[in-house]
Amino acid sequence: MRLRRPLRMLKRASAALTAAPTGQAPDVRQAQRAAEHLARLVRIPTVTPPPGPLSKSDAALFAAYREELEALYPRVFAAAEVETTGRAGLLLRVPGQFAERPVLLMAHQDVVPVPVDWAAEGWEHPPFDGVIAGGRVHGRGTLDDKGAMVVALEALESLLTDGWSPLRDLYLFFGGDEESHGAAAVEAVRLLEERGVEPWMVLDEGGAVATQAFPTLRRPMAVIGASEKGMMTLRLAVESLGGHASTPPRQSAPGILAHALVAIEDKPFPTAVHDVTIEMLEGVAPHVARPMRALLKRAGRRRSLLGRVVPRLGPELAAMVRTTAAITQLEGSPAQNVLATRATAVINVRVAVGSTCDEAVAHLRAAIDDPRVDLEILEASEPSPVSPTGDDARWRALGAAVSASYPDAVTVPYIMLAASDARHVARISPAVYRFSPLAMNKAQREAIHGPNESVEISALGAGVTFYRALLTGDALGPSDPAAS
Repeated sequence: MRLRRPLRMLKRASAALTAAPTGQAPDVRQAQRAAEHLARLVRIPTVTPPPGPLSKSDAALFAAYREELEALYPRVFAAAEVETTGRAGLLLRVPGQFAERPVLLMAHQDVVPVPVDWAAEGWEHPPFDGVIAGGRVHGRGTLDDKGAMVVALEALESLLTDGWSPLRDLYLFFGGDEESHGAAAVEAVRLLEERGVEPWMVLDEGGAVATQAFPTLRRPMAVIGASEKGMMTLRLAVESLGGHASTPPRQSAPGILAHALVAIEDKPFPTAVHDVTIEMLEGVAPHVARPMRALLKRAGRRRSLLGRVVPRLGPELAAMVRTTAAITQLEGSPAQNVLATRATAVINVRVAVGSTCDEAVAHLRAAIDDPRVDLEILEASEPSPVSPTGDDARWRALGAAVSASYPDAVTVPYIMLAASDARHVARISPAVYRFSPLAMNKAQREAIHGPNESVEISALGAGVTFYRALLTGDALGPSDPAAS
């Protein structure tokens, strides 16, 4: 009964949720310029290249993309030392007065593919036409992640035009294969590490200025990733003798595998409400409806109850409090009348901060509990360290930039559910954050990697304001960088 009552209250309050305004109106010309530049970049279909050396066509696309960046942001590229990392990554250094405690801003050039028959998938505009209509820029990459790249470059270009120069060294890294594990980012981090560069702060993609993201919260929610989940890919395999489909065995390889997959979904990972999630919940508490406010304002004392309630509020919130396992690929017989000699499934696991890949594997083995199912780890990376929040100067700098660009937003930390190039930088920097300063409603967040990806022109303008405020704020430019 104690669980049912708060759950009913939260669901009733959530049903009344409406979208809120996303902040002050940015400079119209600034926003329109960013939109036009983003549209030009969307028209270059820099789809993540397959593993191995770049093909001639992929190399030409990424070369064209770099040329377009140089044409759109001439002052940035004139001021910066530029080098290529990996196959298509771009690493820029804009020298400051001090080399100590540099700042690293990140984004990625590559995008996920779209089907050949994109219209059948439901796209309203061709995904690589960069259409500007209805107050938005439409197309693949507008949110993930060319939009964030554009607003950072627009801000830096405008500041350099105004005669500004950074006090600290400023690095920019634009990955070329983030959507396929980020080999370019790994190479860039290796170069920085060899040169003794230890970024004082790193900012990459991740959270956003989200509406319709939290039950009963009517204000925008600027969620900044202070960490991100680990990522692991597993292959389950079952082998059998095969044969003709007219004489099937009592248990086939696909059937055994199916039992294993059902067991994984029937036995989810245990919940654990991390300190970062507690900080997020307590941060939004003053701004939600009363029934939820009472529950969240003392979230740290109610971890057990929240661990049972939060997973029932939707998949986004559920993923914040546990490791998840998603079944993504299946393979069996090569023909309709042939028994499979081998059936396989690929499982994508996102490992909760506070847990480990080994613990995730142990849970899956126990859930399956069948020695006939072989489990192979294809790749694994542990959850990222937690970056400082609270009264830390870097966290305050991010909050001040959000206030300058989205004054109505509630700024809170969270654990990023997806993976980013930022995870590769964590070993050389003590403060790695994940945040795209773009307003996104629920439909827009769902369109990332799906049809009808788009960004509001006004959000691009606000994003430029965010980066201008961040780069010129006191925390990133103290009189003595080594003292901060």
